[in-house]
Amino acid sequence: MIIKQVSVFLENKSGRLSEVTRILGDAGINISAFTIADTSDFGILRMVLSDPDKACTVLKASDFSVKTTDVLLANSSNKPGGLAELLELLNAKGAFIEYMYAFSMNDNKATIVIRPTNIQKCAAILEEYKG
Repeated sequence: MIIKQVSVFLENKSGRLSEVTRILGDAGINISAFTIADTSDFGILRMVLSDPDKACTVLKASDFSVKTTDVLLANSSNKPGGLAELLELLNAKGAFIEYMYAFSMNDNKATIVIRPTNIQKCAAILEEYKG
């Protein structure tokens, strides 16, 4: 399934992450998943949110640099080797992954957020996957 991911560029200084989460919380926006990638000067907070469009509006109003990106949600079995099976399929079919992150809400399935170079090709491959 293709969804919107919200990316926020954060200066590496104390309190910026808590400020973003407070703004989202006050706006009634739930964070379902997130990851943070950082450099020495800034970080990129990538999030799956309950209302990405509203999140962009409220964060931009607070002077944050924000953008949305299409990503894929995929399910994998939550067992040893489950992720390897999914990644081997994508690799065998020629899908290149720029980045990904995952979470599990139960013992049976893991949800993986995938940013491929070709989202339509990757989505088609994942439609066949029964992991």
